[in-house]
Amino acid sequence: MKMLSLKVKDEIFIEAEKMIKEINISRNAYINEAIAFYNKINRRKNLANKLGKESKIASEESLRVLKEWEFIDEHLIP
Repeated sequence: MKMLSLKVKDEIFIEAEKMIKEINISRNAYINEAIAFYNKINRRKNLANKLGKESKIASEESLRVLKEWEFIDEHLIP
């Protein structure tokens, strides 16, 4: 495990301490779970962005191919 020195805003620390007492978990476990959750959210955001970009590229390519087929259909098939 890695050691971490962390500066936290007072209001965030106070709220975290209240939650730690309410759910009866160690501060270390609470912070580890919070970071893991935040990492998961950001992985999903990154994946959504990547899929959005790839979907746009696929859509543009599909339209290009469709136009080629329409051209072939109009000009080469009697």
